Amino acid sequence: MDTRLIPFATQDVPRYTSYPTAVQFDTTFPGTTADQWLTSLPPEATLSVYVHIPFCRQLCWYCGCHTSVPNGYDRAARYVEFLVRDIRRSAALFNGRRGRVNHLHFGGGTPTYLDDFHIAEIVEAIDMGFGLAPGGELALESDPRTLTRERARALAGIGFNRISFGVQDFATPVQMKINRLQTYGLVAAATEFLRAAGFTSVNFDLMYGLPGQTDDSVARTARQAAGLKPERISVFGYAHVPWFKKHQRMISEADLPGVHARYAQATIIEAELNSHGYASIGLDHFALEQDELTRAARSGAMRRNFQGYTTDVSDALLAFGASAIGEFPEGFVQSARDTLDWSQRIDRGESPVTRGLATSPEDRMRAEVIERMMCDLTVDPVATALRHGFDASVFGDISDRLAPALAGGIAKMQGPRITVLPGHRLFLRAVAAAFDTHFVAAPNRHAKAV
Repeated sequence: MDTRLIPFATQDVPRYTSYPTAVQFDTTFPGTTADQWLTSLPPEATLSVYVHIPFCRQLCWYCGCHTSVPNGYDRAARYVEFLVRDIRRSAALFNGRRGRVNHLHFGGGTPTYLDDFHIAEIVEAIDMGFGLAPGGELALESDPRTLTRERARALAGIGFNRISFGVQDFATPVQMKINRLQTYGLVAAATEFLRAAGFTSVNFDLMYGLPGQTDDSVARTARQAAGLKPERISVFGYAHVPWFKKHQRMISEADLPGVHARYAQATIIEAELNSHGYASIGLDHFALEQDELTRAARSGAMRRNFQGYTTDVSDALLAFGASAIGEFPEGFVQSARDTLDWSQRIDRGESPVTRGLATSPEDRMRAEVIERMMCDLTVDPVATALRHGFDASVFGDISDRLAPALAGGIAKMQGPRITVLPGHRLFLRAVAAAFDTHFVAAPNRHAKAV
């Protein structure tokens, strides 16, 4: 890696799955406002729904998600009871037409920690309350270690057509260091089960920067993953935050690759996936040429939200479950992270939302600029500002804010248009931060750029 890039690689910057980011959410945000935003949605509004399941059968030491390992399944069953109650309460507030949910996504944790009966119960509650649109996307995250042929058929029978696996790395020494043992053969079998059951899209998550990883191991994993032909592959850098996620203390910092090694690993994975027919999408996604995400990226129609890159263009994102984040035209809402607090609020018939942010017109304008940069690697911020009713002077300081990136060769500026060069997509977040008026550089607040 060119030494000029090191300051950008080591910068703590947001992932920009939203703008403003969750750091700016108000901790005194009233749940009644979230209810008002839901009630005020127009009847024809299209919806996306996210369901958070904060349970896993085993804790992976690299994990940064909001999840836990229950002592018994009863805890999960109770969680589903409150989840369904909140879905029904929210549906009663929505005065729109049924059949407006185009995207349904189960995340976690491990959603398939739940049994088929409870998963079906949640899907049914969403369908009864809001209505699943015909031909819509129903996606969930899963642990391939628990996926059988019968389970794949059952999930397809419920209506799921997309699934995502956490693969991370196929090398056994690496898996032992992160407490996630799963062989290549196991993942290959699970993928075959899904294809046979009728799933039309499979995603693998890979990681770089894990303990024990080498250039050779990540290249081998990328080749093996590509050989199974999942439609999409996401590649994330491991964020070591043991002060925030205490289980990460099980990972020895001495085993972690440094910034030069992390950059090399990310670059090697991209080259390997490209050579197997995967197009580079945005910051960290890859997809086969015929995939709809690739087509959306090519046409400038791709979007970015809390689930990453997507083709979802719904008018609102409804979120259910502890810590789940939703989005309305007026701003963002987040449910209580603590499951006890979350369930008690639902038990009282209240909204479980405890954090949120009402966005300003300028926030929404800057959100579009940042989203286009993160999706397209290029944006004309002045044209966007004018379209939103702002004067071009709102970005009068952008050349100064971008000066380090321009001098480092990460980005170029032609008139008002700013472009990140394809070879430097890893630094997209650092460039996007130049448009973020809320951003204050602070150590350990966000993940490293690389």
